[in-house]
Amino acid sequence: MISYYFKRAYDIIGSSFISINCVQRRLLLRAIDFQKLGRQYKATVEKQLASLTRHDEPETIYKPIRHVLSAGGKRFRSALVLLSCEAVGGKARDALGAAAAIELFHNFTLVHDDVMDHADMRRGLPTVHKRWNTNVAILAGDELAALAYRALLKSRTQRLQEVIHVFTEAFNQVCEGQALDQEFEGQTDIYLNDYLRMIGKKTGCLIVAALHIGALMGNATKREVATLCTYGEHLGRAFQIMDDLLDIIGDEREFGKTIGGDIREGKKTYMLIKALERAKGKDRLLLHLITAHHKATTAMVNRVRDIYHRYGIIDDAKREIARSTRRAQRALTPLKTSHAKDMLFWLSDQLLERTT
Repeated sequence: MISYYFKRAYDIIGSSFISINCVQRRLLLRAIDFQKLGRQYKATVEKQLASLTRHDEPETIYKPIRHVLSAGGKRFRSALVLLSCEAVGGKARDALGAAAAIELFHNFTLVHDDVMDHADMRRGLPTVHKRWNTNVAILAGDELAALAYRALLKSRTQRLQEVIHVFTEAFNQVCEGQALDQEFEGQTDIYLNDYLRMIGKKTGCLIVAALHIGALMGNATKREVATLCTYGEHLGRAFQIMDDLLDIIGDEREFGKTIGGDIREGKKTYMLIKALERAKGKDRLLLHLITAHHKATTAMVNRVRDIYHRYGIIDDAKREIARSTRRAQRALTPLKTSHAKDMLFWLSDQLLERTT
């Protein structure tokens, strides 16, 4: 895979670089090219975000907002906007406002999610409600959503009404998904289809919206829009299951959040649902106890991790991530060959090796 060759670049470049074959070398150089382009997209979006949030007053709103954005992040969703625009023949600069809008909206969801999940850390920094308070976090989150609409309304496109419709529908779906996530915490009879419906709203719909909006900014055909949205649906599933997985097996310093947070909050993740289907005896009793009372200790988190390994749940999750990623990549087939299409393929490939 391309990501493999990029990951191994530093081991290969040098005296051993000459020993790899021509195909591998082309893949390696292409991956390096993609990584460079990704950094350029991110830097451009960062400048746009800074210009949209440079206000000094009221400090109660804008200081926390700058705190949230200063933590960085991959700017993955904003990159999807720019790439989908280019993949249908548009120019990335025309979609920059929309890309910033998606990123602002994503950060709005994170600020409010952290309040509801009682999270202490986000991307290695204290969450807004921990550094300030809950009221400040609610206000800052609301303002991020308002700034997102402001950025979107400045977009130069004849299809602005369609863009606003897609964005607003995504807003609605994300709120519904978050509500389902909260409801599921208090229920024990949640099945895989329930979980997939929930993450399709909470996580998947914003990824789909990023691709849909980017396509509209590039004046895509209905077929091109459908193609990119299908890619986004599969990508969103892979992304969320990987997020669930990293919460239990990730490195806390790299992940930027407390490991085991989903277990402590009684979240119905892919692994927990699968484990409840298979676990027996004391293992099953422990899982039910944690989901019912939301009082898991560090020792309990470690026991749950052990259950996931013993019942093959970790491997199941990895296989599902790989399966959804392959489906996303196959969905891109109808698009015309382009650098943007290749990079969308590469970005999905990176999910298999993400650590944050």
